Amino acid sequence: KMAKQLIQLIIAGGQVIGKAFTNAVRQEIRLSQEAAKRHSQNKSTAHAAETLRMGMTLDEAKQILNVDNISKEEVEKQYQHLFDVNDKSKGGSFYIQSKVVRAKERIDQEIQLEGNKQGPDATGT
Repeated sequence: KMAKQLIQLIIAGGQVIGKAFTNAVRQEIRLSQEAAKRHSQNKSTAHAAETLRMGMTLDEAKQILNVDNISKEEVEKQYQHLFDVNDKSKGGSFYIQSKVVRAKERIDQEIQLEGNKQGPDATGT
């Protein structure tokens, strides 16, 4: 009789832990989705993921490179100018130069995401 009660107690405990774990996972997924929405500023989660991965928003990157739109030519021109001006051997700042590099990487990723876009918003489909 004691063994049967012990087994029932173990099963009940397992059910409680299972439900708690399931609820925790659901809550974590929900919170992650909400955070991605906040970070994307009403854009797709791919853009939000890039912002988190690169540590810089698209707007910050555009401000650093002083560009209004993300045309490849304008970005490359501004990048080259700012990179050269901030060359340490010319008395520039390595810190600013690294920010310029990160900004260009972030904008390049955005251009790539736009090129890979699928679905009803994609152009040419």
